[in-house]
Amino acid sequence: MKNLFSVLLSFILIAGQLAAQDSVNYPTIGTIEQQHPSLAELLDADTPIQVITSGFTWSEGPAWNKEGQFLAFSEIPSNTVMKWVEGKGVSKWFSPSGYTGVTDYGREPGSNGLMFDPEGRLISCEHGDRRLSIMTKAGGKRTLADNYKGKRFNSPNDVVRASNGNLYFTDPPYGLPDRFTDPRREMDYCGVYLLRPDGEVVLLTKSIDRPNGIGLSPDEKTLYVAQSYYEKPTVTAFPVHENGKLGNGKVLYDATPHHGPKVKGNPDGMAIDSKGNIWTSGPGGILILNPKGRLLGHILTGEQTSNCTFGGADGTQLFITADTYVLRIQTKVRGLGF
Repeated sequence: MKNLFSVLLSFILIAGQLAAQDSVNYPTIGTIEQQHPSLAELLDADTPIQVITSGFTWSEGPAWNKEGQFLAFSEIPSNTVMKWVEGKGVSKWFSPSGYTGVTDYGREPGSNGLMFDPEGRLISCEHGDRRLSIMTKAGGKRTLADNYKGKRFNSPNDVVRASNGNLYFTDPPYGLPDRFTDPRREMDYCGVYLLRPDGEVVLLTKSIDRPNGIGLSPDEKTLYVAQSYYEKPTVTAFPVHENGKLGNGKVLYDATPHHGPKVKGNPDGMAIDSKGNIWTSGPGGILILNPKGRLLGHILTGEQTSNCTFGGADGTQLFITADTYVLRIQTKVRGLGF
């Protein structure tokens, strides 16, 4: 069935990106597993998981634009940011998205994690250019940060913003052509960083071997960091001090029990809802955790799932990037910030 969806939806993507989307009868995939009764307060177990677009090589970094009412997401291998609008479908927003060089830059040169700031400006984690950037209202980009103490980042992966303007981001080497062994690396660790509004970059921790997705609790007193590592597929919670720095982290959830011979994925991107629950990609799809780390449910996509974000008119729709697909599911809770 996956192959049928891929063929049909790839044709729509390639042949009709700019054409009107004249149907809302989306294909569906996957299932939902309830692990705790309280899942019913967030999501009905029979809610369909819609395939709203497909045909990509590797989709990532979804972000919802409230002002324009559209979804932006990274198509990392093609160095492109895509744009999906209800009723119109998908189109290429801009390219290059993460690498502006003139030589080949491996399998994942484009942008990864995306987010919109309160002014509607796009903040991007750029693999190839190894920086955090912001798109101005005029459409041009400027660099927010590309180094720590003069050494270039590995490849910024995901970012979250605090209400005071602090940006927290992760920096594994997944965007480098040879990843951990790449000779371009200037740091021998993977960091989690704080970028203050005045431009100061602070190394917060090197304790996570492969930091990836990142999120803040509603009260901004806890920072969550996902580790996309088969040996240690974890989500760690760090207390956030008043100065923005972190205390000692504690593993909130270990996804090892979800691994299996036919199960793809590890903890990666995440979204936080207004009640503080954590919706994180992981083995099999999206894991739904409460703030104490209890597993409430599992959105099983059947695909290697990279990330998710809340969006839609009222912030209750969860958009999921899963391999070649972009998915949508209706929840009963608003995402943080709506």
